[in-house]
Amino acid sequence: MKKERKADSITTFLGADANLEGSIEFQGTIRVDGKISGKISSNDGTIIVGEKAFIQADIFVAVAVIMGEVDGTVDAKDRIEIYPPGRVSGEIQAPVISIEPGGILNGNCIMKTLAASPSKSDKKPKIHPVALDSKGK
Repeated sequence: MKKERKADSITTFLGADANLEGSIEFQGTIRVDGKISGKISSNDGTIIVGEKAFIQADIFVAVAVIMGEVDGTVDAKDRIEIYPPGRVSGEIQAPVISIEPGGILNGNCIMKTLAASPSKSDKKPKIHPVALDSKGK
C-alpha cells in the first residue's frame, strides 16, 4: 500500500551546513536552516525559515513561516507568520500577517486584500413577483 504525502509535510530540507547563492524554485514545503542569498519562489508553496537560518533574498511564496533571520522582501499570497526569535529586515506583504511577541520586523508591512468576493452590498437585490388582483392591489 502506497503512503500518501501529507499536504503540510516538508518536501525539501536545507540543513544548517547548506550555503546557497542564486535562485530557488520549489513546490510543496521547504525548510531552510542554512544560509541562502538570491531569490526564493513558489506559486503555492510554503517556506519555513528555521531558527538558525539566515536568508538574504527576496521571497515570493504562498505561506512564509519565519523563525530565523530574513533580510529582504517577503511577499506571500496567503500569510506570513513571524515567531521568536524570528527577525525580518525589509518589506513584508500578505493578506494575513502574524507577528508573535518576540518576533521582530524592521521595515515596511503591506496588507494585501484577499481574493475579491462579491460583498452583500455589491449583489443586485432579488425582485420577487407580487400577485396583484384585477384592481391593482
